Amino acid sequence: MSAIKKDNCRFYVDIRDRQNATWQGTVTWVGENKTESFRSALELLKLIESTMTAEQPGKN
Repeated sequence: MSAIKKDNCRFYVDIRDRQNATWQGTVTWVGENKTESFRSALELLKLIESTMTAEQPGKN
């Protein structure tokens, strides 16, 4: 499990499997205690990005 922290956002990423040259697993937002599954590394990045923009409107 890895932790990523940026501006009070903390994520725990659990890589469960690796198929088709990418990752599958779950990501948990610690502050909101919310967990989402992802099927690729790109989907993981999009989930994290959507959470960061939702929590910090106007900061791009």
